[in-house]
Amino acid sequence: MSTGFEIAVPDLSAERLGNTDTPGVWAFDSGTAGPTLLITALIHGNEICGAWALKELLAAGLRPKKGQLVLAFCNLAAFDTLDVAAHDAARFVDEDMNRVWSSAKLDQPVTQERRRALELRKWVAAADWLLDIHSMHEPSPPLMMTGLLKRNVELAKRLGVPQHVIMDAGHKDGTRMRDFAQFGDPQSQALALLIECGYHGDPSSVDTARNVVAHFLLESGIVDADDLPGHWMLAQKGPQTVLQVTAPVVAMSESLTFSEPYQGMECIAHAGTQIGQDNDKPIVTPYDNCVLVMPSLRQLKVGVTVMRFAHELPADPERQ
Repeated sequence: MSTGFEIAVPDLSAERLGNTDTPGVWAFDSGTAGPTLLITALIHGNEICGAWALKELLAAGLRPKKGQLVLAFCNLAAFDTLDVAAHDAARFVDEDMNRVWSSAKLDQPVTQERRRALELRKWVAAADWLLDIHSMHEPSPPLMMTGLLKRNVELAKRLGVPQHVIMDAGHKDGTRMRDFAQFGDPQSQALALLIECGYHGDPSSVDTARNVVAHFLLESGIVDADDLPGHWMLAQKGPQTVLQVTAPVVAMSESLTFSEPYQGMECIAHAGTQIGQDNDKPIVTPYDNCVLVMPSLRQLKVGVTVMRFAHELPADPERQ
């Protein structure tokens, strides 16, 4: 897989206008009872696979047959700074927009990302289903991030894509959109998934975004298969595996290094294997058959999660 940025930057001059009172937000109401689906892209300005998927949905004229469909292009200010030759710099303007989704931060709108999140908040709060589309710093297989709530894991299994489903508790440096309010409430029925589609600049990330969006829309029941572009649905490459994150590796210094150029989903056979060091202290695997999830040093700073340790959960015998 190439590490070059091989996706064209989409022209969003029309899409950024929206059809609501919030720039970049498009809402389509069927007029018939049903769930409200929110599909978001560009929480990070350099993650453009989702922007392409939403742009193509709008161009296709897709409309829900029941419920409501909301499409949101989120961090347009960061996207406007995107230079594919130095794309990491366009992740955000002031702070990571996927760490601001708590009342404590939104009540202090001191950054570009918090102000934009406040504009989007009513759409997030009104959604019954959320699909948040992301991509990755490094080449890696696509990952569906479900959080820890069983209802979201079960939704990921019903979608059947991608191959790897990751149960994780989020980040110490702030709350993600997919964990905000009703989506993180164990008593709620709201459903939320975050899809990591692969490397930011790999064309396959756009294919993954389209594929997951198609499965998400069909599972919700607000559209029929014939409503979707015919090339969007892709065959699954293998049976799904569910992995649970047991601990993040959080940078304690900016001198953190990995022992090898890990790309993600490596399974380290033995507990105690050194896979890096931080401030001269070894980073070791905590158990046998430890899977490394989303290792990356491209946004390295103190307090940032640079990797997660995970183990595979037993297969559901009913799904064999």
